[in-house]
Amino acid sequence: MIDFTGICKSYGKQDIFNNVSFRINEGERVGVVGPNGTGKTTLFQILCGEISADKGDVIIPKRARLGYLRQQLDFYDPAEKLIDFVCTADGELGKITDQIHELEKRLAAGENTPPVLNELGRLQSTFEAQGGYDMKHKAAAALAGLGFPDSWLEHTMGSFSGGWQMRACMARTLLSEPDILLLDEPSNYLDIPAVEWLRKRLKSYVGTLLLISHDRFLLNSITDITLEVDSGRVTKYPGNYTYYIRERAERKRHAEAAQENIEREKERLERNINRFRAKASKAAQVQSWIKTLDRMEDVELPQELHFKGTIRIPEPPHSGTETVRLEDLSFSYDGTRKILEHVDLSLNRGDKVGIIGYNGMGKTTLLKLLAGRMVPTEGERILGHKVVTGYQAQEFAELLTPEMSAFDIVREAAGGLVPTQRIREILGSFGFSGDSAEKRCAVLSGGEKIRLCFARIFVNPPNFLILDEPTTHLDIAAREALQQAINHFTGTVCVVSHDIEFIRGVATTIIEMRPPGIRVHTGGYDFFMERLAQEQQNAGSANDSGAGQTVSSGDSQKEKRRERAQKRQELSKEKRRLETETARWEKKLEEAEAEKAKLMEQWLVPQQGFDFASNQKRLAELEVDIAMASEQWEKSATELEELMERYNAIHENGD
Repeated sequence: MIDFTGICKSYGKQDIFNNVSFRINEGERVGVVGPNGTGKTTLFQILCGEISADKGDVIIPKRARLGYLRQQLDFYDPAEKLIDFVCTADGELGKITDQIHELEKRLAAGENTPPVLNELGRLQSTFEAQGGYDMKHKAAAALAGLGFPDSWLEHTMGSFSGGWQMRACMARTLLSEPDILLLDEPSNYLDIPAVEWLRKRLKSYVGTLLLISHDRFLLNSITDITLEVDSGRVTKYPGNYTYYIRERAERKRHAEAAQENIEREKERLERNINRFRAKASKAAQVQSWIKTLDRMEDVELPQELHFKGTIRIPEPPHSGTETVRLEDLSFSYDGTRKILEHVDLSLNRGDKVGIIGYNGMGKTTLLKLLAGRMVPTEGERILGHKVVTGYQAQEFAELLTPEMSAFDIVREAAGGLVPTQRIREILGSFGFSGDSAEKRCAVLSGGEKIRLCFARIFVNPPNFLILDEPTTHLDIAAREALQQAINHFTGTVCVVSHDIEFIRGVATTIIEMRPPGIRVHTGGYDFFMERLAQEQQNAGSANDSGAGQTVSSGDSQKEKRRERAQKRQELSKEKRRLETETARWEKKLEEAEAEKAKLMEQWLVPQQGFDFASNQKRLAELEVDIAMASEQWEKSATELEELMERYNAIHENGD
């Protein structure tokens, strides 16, 4: 077990922990939650002995082995191979390996003495007994689960980006199988398949686990205890994150009720004291009431921990039924290796799409192509009628000008077309009310920067929202607020996020990256996972019963593509006719509505000689035209939508 007893820790005038005591029992799986900057990482550092408490004691079992995955990179040798770095996970095995290598060098130098041979034999036996010879296989399996291709295993650590180096550190930490495992935001650098792998891996871990995370999916899937760190206190809840939220709300309700009772009792005592203070016969009673009043203490109410505002996305402008279409699209950065090839995709108004795949499979590339930020190498992107795109790049929050205020950023995005009051209303919708709108970007937290980027997009409201990792740096409550806002947004949304719970709560369609193509799954994340599990089960059954069957050749795949292209061609003529017809009725509807608006303006502010009768007659005619155009537009748009479902099904069924 782990005991924290009377722990105090301060930095300057800020109290991180104030007389904190709690116990973690052996085998418990603990989620550590709380606002950024309240001491979650400090808790881990005290537990590991990296920093010491100002006061109090931490007791852990003497022989317990600790594994600690930090938010920052561990030390590593840039020249060390990836597989070798991960294989040194177990400290004891690493020492034995070094000793074996040293003895082998002595043997190569001619030192064939019995003591050297005996010691080498002993070390090799110990290495085998502790699973040393299986370590490379375990390391390769862990790296594969985290998205590393086999071809990368011999690459040096220095050749990887920071995100991939963090994954290597995670594999190394998990492979060491410590008695106590500390993970500080482990999903920060993981895509969704890797988060799923991590969840399964932690499910099978048998030691004591402490997990700091903003990932609700991991917290609910893995933990059975929750520690809330806030305002110098640590509060323990006997359940996962969902239980913690429910129980905390219930505690707050009871505390508020108790405080109301105390306030009522205080008022009663004060009335009695004031009423009977002057009466000598009541002097003793009055003194008793005064002492009782002095002893009464207010109930300590739980504080609001996270983002307190709501995110309100403005209503999007009207658009056609189809938002965007990709036809036989291919893309290559170097003209040789195609990131995407033969991609066919249609997104309609109101679709909520989540894109899933390992890093490096082209998720961000697909978003940029959908947003029109990059041009396809082959094929085309066709934007729907009156579609306005709002694109938030993954890296944009880091590119905000430090000296500009939040208000300046949004005003610049508005391009002088939006009144100051409206800009402040938009900022308020994303948590920048009053003076906070004047905060400089240099002092904004990561979450504030993300919310400012949203305000920047929505000052000119889009109806096609494209988001690349929008939940990065947001705490749990802000993620939930964003999730709710997107669910109420009536436009089209296409999002990449490593937060599984966010994708589960938002997406009604999943695009699975299958390089160099994609596969569309109509249905949410849970349906997508059920389908994958069924396919894996079917594949396993086929392998068991169909040994020796011929695998489809490259020629067969080409033939399938030709068949799909032929079927699409058969529908293309009708598709073009319906697209033309839909566009024609949309144009008529737009022109009629524009003329009606102009006539209404003349009606409201008539000029000299204005003919009311003619105006009213034309308005009546326009009402008929608008009704007819709307009916015809809806009819052709519905037919087009049904045809596009068949059109897209050709591609999906061919995968």
